[in-house]
Amino acid sequence: MPTYKITYFNFRGRAELARLIFAAAGVPYEDLRIEMSRWPVEYKDQCPFGQLPLLEVDGKVLAQSKTIARYLAREFNLAGKDSREQALADMILDHYADIMNEMKVIWLESDAEKKATLVEKFKTETLSKHLGYLETILRQNGGGFIVGDSLTWADLMVVDSNDWLGVMFPNPYDNFPLLAGLVKRVREMPQVAEWIAKRPDTPR
Repeated sequence: MPTYKITYFNFRGRAELARLIFAAAGVPYEDLRIEMSRWPVEYKDQCPFGQLPLLEVDGKVLAQSKTIARYLAREFNLAGKDSREQALADMILDHYADIMNEMKVIWLESDAEKKATLVEKFKTETLSKHLGYLETILRQNGGGFIVGDSLTWADLMVVDSNDWLGVMFPNPYDNFPLLAGLVKRVREMPQVAEWIAKRPDTPR
């Protein structure tokens, strides 16, 4: 079996989807978490695009968080059973990227009053709209998994997004029972539950 190493900072962030894929697949890897102070001095120049996370497979490097997660999903049979399921999983991931992109205006706003207004509008309008789309897709697929009839990395993205959306919007799936149920079921899968129980307790 190849040897795997993920290099990232000591929080979940953009590496957590890859870590969840490793957990769901039951594949061992080295989880290297570096201090922010070491990043510009020891690591940045070694990164293809000057950013983390990095995945090393037998010493060969891959960058870009979505590329890493997609590669691992394909390697571990979590990408979808055929080309259509793989495209549908990619579609779900791209939709979450749209959500994240629309959140950037909130992160970049420095005025506290304006930021509070943006947060409230995003929560009641934008986020509700986007999660409604995903709830509908899950319902149309039977409510078990968001793609196909078995676990894919798209389901793991739903779980991961519950955490990163929850930083700004606590319990983001409360009004979306099918998505909330999917998060609960995946988090209770033994290998995923084991990872969540033992992973470092970080704020995000």
